[in-house]
Amino acid sequence: MKYTQTIGIIAAILMIANCYLPWIYIPSVNLTLNGVHGTVNEQFTFGQQIISQVFFSCLLIIGFLLPKIWAKRTNIFLGFINMAWAVKNFVLFSLCRAGECPQIKMGLYVTLILGAIVLVMTLLPKLNVPVERNIR
Repeated sequence: MKYTQTIGIIAAILMIANCYLPWIYIPSVNLTLNGVHGTVNEQFTFGQQIISQVFFSCLLIIGFLLPKIWAKRTNIFLGFINMAWAVKNFVLFSLCRAGECPQIKMGLYVTLILGAIVLVMTLLPKLNVPVERNIR
């Protein structure tokens, strides 16, 4: 595919930007959490998910830009880790705790969608394979 690397880079950048969108809303404490602000109180925190998203997205962008076979293979591995991290965030943020379920916002769904897009784009690398000539 012609534009897989460009789509992968754009999706990886959007993964970082998605951390600023609201992920969940907890009505009992009137609090909206996202990938940057994930603290309810001192005992209950989700952490800052943007740190891991920036790390994985930067490595994925480097892998998309390098035209080497080892970079594309490493990118597949990183794409699966990134998708697993998105699923982990979805499960962790959307769980019901103490009988109260948070309202899931658009940003949490977008995390899964962008993770899947990045993963598919890593599976479709653009490589220029040299043609071997059989000389007889």
